Amino acid sequence: MITLILPVRNEGKYIRQCLDAILTQDYPLDKMEILVADGMSTDETRSIVKQYQETYPQVRLIDNPGKIVPTGMNIALRRAKGEIIIRVDGHCMIAPDYVRKCVEYLGDESVAGVGGPMETIGEDEISRTIAIAMSSPFGVGNSTFRTVSGKSMFVDTVPFPAFRRETIDRVGMYDEELVRNQDDEYSYRVRELGGKLLLAADVRSRYFSRGSLKSLWKQYFQYGFYKVRVLQKHPHQMSIRQFVPPVFVMSVVIALLLTIIFPWGWIMLALITGSYLAANLTASILTAAKKGWKRLRLLPVTFVILHLSYGFGFIWGLVRFWNRWGDKTGKVSHF
Repeated sequence: MITLILPVRNEGKYIRQCLDAILTQDYPLDKMEILVADGMSTDETRSIVKQYQETYPQVRLIDNPGKIVPTGMNIALRRAKGEIIIRVDGHCMIAPDYVRKCVEYLGDESVAGVGGPMETIGEDEISRTIAIAMSSPFGVGNSTFRTVSGKSMFVDTVPFPAFRRETIDRVGMYDEELVRNQDDEYSYRVRELGGKLLLAADVRSRYFSRGSLKSLWKQYFQYGFYKVRVLQKHPHQMSIRQFVPPVFVMSVVIALLLTIIFPWGWIMLALITGSYLAANLTASILTAAKKGWKRLRLLPVTFVILHLSYGFGFIWGLVRFWNRWGDKTGKVSHF
């Protein structure tokens, strides 16, 4: 028995494609249950899921009053009957053999969790450019599942992971304090107990990118903001790439402040911003040469938003959580 958990909220635009992709798996449908933990959506998400329930008894709608991913995951985990649990985003489509491949890989006891490279896609010019930037090493650093394809390897985290139930029983529930970064934090706890996470080249999924630069800013600001709490709880979970945006933003802020006092502050500011803009433009040109020159107009702006929003979010997190450095527990409830 496989349980697929979908923590969703206001996914009316994508939930049909997500559910259709699950219901057309080449794995026996009578061996799957699909738990949609809905964060009290205000669009048509709930009515769409109820329509599917009428035809497919495997689909169950569950209320998630907490409205965020970790509370939805925890509510569904308490009801899950599967020997293997797969977390699926309502904003994505998994490949037809996704479930079967995950089951096969988890047959190897050395693999605690498995996922695959995620193809980020867009539906218009802005979202396609955002998707390209989110799959670029300059945009997101060495985020393996976003930038590497065609290669299987053990990694720090995977998208839409599949775990054996026994692994989840050992690791525990999701941290309900983390509106973002809950998957990274959970993956770290799996690895902390000796588990290995496999990024399998043939476990494939597609993810719809944000549709506007404003929503992209909000998304990555939250990533940076809640990454501070992950840092406070699990310092060794952090990688160098996650410190680069806040260091860059802080350098610019310090240089701006120095211009008020010292004339050479302008030189420092020019060096920092000039170096970044040169790197941004170079990366944008190289990316546009591969993905299409029409992307060059928005790519530099998209890169700036990715870096500044994450950086400012991280800095605000340092301010907001300044007194939480001794608190490593968070809100991890029990079964």
